[in-house]
Amino acid sequence: RIRKVLDKGIPILITGETGTGKEAFARAIHQASLRRSGPFVALNCAAIPESLIESELFGYRAGSFTGADKKGMKGKLELANGGTLFLDEIGDMPAHLQTRLLRVLAEREISPLGAATPVALDVQVVSATHQNLAGMISAKQFREDLFYRLSGMTLHLPALRERSDRAELLDELLAAQPGASGLRLDGEARTRLLAYAWPGNIRQLLNGLRY
Repeated sequence: RIRKVLDKGIPILITGETGTGKEAFARAIHQASLRRSGPFVALNCAAIPESLIESELFGYRAGSFTGADKKGMKGKLELANGGTLFLDEIGDMPAHLQTRLLRVLAEREISPLGAATPVALDVQVVSATHQNLAGMISAKQFREDLFYRLSGMTLHLPALRERSDRAELLDELLAAQPGASGLRLDGEARTRLLAYAWPGNIRQLLNGLRY
């Protein structure tokens, strides 16, 4: 499904539980696209202090405020120009930033603090969340118009317990570990690993295999 929309300028929203591989999938989208030689810039919308998210997203120019870097700073949006912008945990973005992001996506340009002219923006936008955005929209916690700007295509990654390829995935993950050449799981270990529900999904399985 992804290959059918690659390089068509369609924003992609990836949903799924924590640990299902949303960022890994976003990176795979970037690597399969014509933008692969451009930057892949990831922004965790839940991890940036609200006081910094404005400069992190939009950046600023030299001398725009007291204490600013003398060279200015490019924001994540500008750094992603020509490549892919991955907005992780988009459901945790503060309300006023949702409004700013909506405008950027609509106008395809940004205005860094202190800039004389706007900067044209050419990015593939991929977003991800484990939140129920439909429920957040109903509760007025997430902008409906932003949701439609981000979800040109929505892709749901299934939980590990729902996947039919767990056995193959187990073998591939084990084989990919450094120093794991020739390693095999004995029957009991394999049975237990495949029977477990893995609430942390692929991230938890990977950690378990490494351990």
